[in-house]
Amino acid sequence: MKQQLTWKQYRAIDLALLALALAVFEFIIVRAANWWFPGQPYTVSLAAAVTSISYMRWGVWGAVHGLEAGLVFCLFSGATGTQFIVYCVGNLFSVLALPMLKAAGKERVRTGNLALVFPLLVQVLMQAGRALTALILGAGVETVAGFFATDSLSLLFTFVIIWIARKLDGVYEDQKHYLLRLHAEKE
Repeated sequence: MKQQLTWKQYRAIDLALLALALAVFEFIIVRAANWWFPGQPYTVSLAAAVTSISYMRWGVWGAVHGLEAGLVFCLFSGATGTQFIVYCVGNLFSVLALPMLKAAGKERVRTGNLALVFPLLVQVLMQAGRALTALILGAGVETVAGFFATDSLSLLFTFVIIWIARKLDGVYEDQKHYLLRLHAEKE
């Protein structure tokens, strides 16, 4: 007899797979940037894209991926302890996008005009969170402005990834909704 996964097991596996993919791709991005583009002021990160997908799929559990993205970026960039705090705590500010997701409704955000507004909000909240955390830890205003300027390419990557994820069945969708929809289609 085939054993079915519980809801918690399914969620844990899904979150772990997203975390693994995020870690691998962030590692590759950081290594490539250090190898091919050392000294460039711009960075690219999948943090907002993966975190947005995770928020859409699992709600507040997506914060795990925001935190992880900060950890991976700092770990492979040779960051200082302060930078770890700035990126990890700053990325967690993205959780403030969840009330908008709840108010508008995940399905409406997923299928409507808000589909790209939500990841934009996640990205901006991550940047603002990093800036605010850096300010609290004593960084200057010019350093804080850099969080917005250097991460501008990430927004483009986030839009492209979310646009693709919306086209793939079940990827950018609340998982309860997705599983119920699949079950209904089977019947």
